[in-house]
Amino acid sequence: MTRRPSDPASVAAGVIAVAAVTLVYARGLQASNGATVSTAFLMLVLVVTSVARWPHRFTGSLCAAGVVAALAATAAGCARPPQTALVRLLEARRLSADLLVQFSAATDAANRAVMADTDDASMAFAREADGASAGIQYDSEALAPILRDLSFLEESRLLEEFGRQFTEYRGLDRSVLDLAVENTNVKAQRLSFGPAQNAVDGFRESLAPLTAGDETGQVAALVATAMASVREIQVLQAPHIAESDDTAMSRLEQRMAAAQTATRNALASLGDLVAPASRPQLEAATAALDRFAALNTEIVALSRRNTNVRSLALTLGQKQALVAACEETLRSLQAALSKRGFAATR
Repeated sequence: MTRRPSDPASVAAGVIAVAAVTLVYARGLQASNGATVSTAFLMLVLVVTSVARWPHRFTGSLCAAGVVAALAATAAGCARPPQTALVRLLEARRLSADLLVQFSAATDAANRAVMADTDDASMAFAREADGASAGIQYDSEALAPILRDLSFLEESRLLEEFGRQFTEYRGLDRSVLDLAVENTNVKAQRLSFGPAQNAVDGFRESLAPLTAGDETGQVAALVATAMASVREIQVLQAPHIAESDDTAMSRLEQRMAAAQTATRNALASLGDLVAPASRPQLEAATAALDRFAALNTEIVALSRRNTNVRSLALTLGQKQALVAACEETLRSLQAALSKRGFAATR
């Protein structure tokens, strides 16, 4: 028996048919029944093999297309059933409730980032706030098409309104978190209470021996003046760190500069009075004052950036208003969905 050569058109039609069935099952029907799928492909192979022997290409192609359509219709029973309106309503309610939970978590974590007293804690809370914000974005994107499919116009409007509010909130919150993780006021406070205090202690200990044998009291008076001026600078550091007004900080800095000048003038006068044997103590005091002055400059620079004060002010002011607006919209969305229902059908 003579074998007919393969018809390229029939081969191409077979390949296209296999691809079409594969697409129907994988993308359109999402069938998961292995037996159904394998049976369908077996039928397809048999049909294509038979069609390839038919003399009329058009008739064969038409039959192959009919078989593909029949297979798709048969497999429709194996596809995942569409969600009912009630199921979608329940999912919408779940997502709207989770939106409020995630938003509360985001605002709480952001507030803790502002109040944290270490860089590590601030960054950890900032990451937590970012994670909750990502959850809000996910829930919003999942809820929007459900509301559209259900033709819930009011709920869709509320969700869009929350989206606009949340975008504004996220912009402000990003600024707050960036400020909070810098912790410049906290760092300034630590320098003031730690290294700066140690420098002052060293200054005092270096000056104390100079008063021994002071019969006129001039040395003791100058030492007292130097110590009082340094203490004044120390006292001014705390209000400078807490101050949010630039003008007020400038006034405090002027007082610090005047106190430092008075301290150096006192040390210069001591140089003319102390004995040569006491010069090492005076030099040690001068070195301690230099360390303190350098630390004070760093403290003022950190305090000037005011990241903790500014982040707290934003949190208690503008951000609080945005939080209240977002929460009100989310509660309105939940209330609207809670009033929705579907009558039972037979």
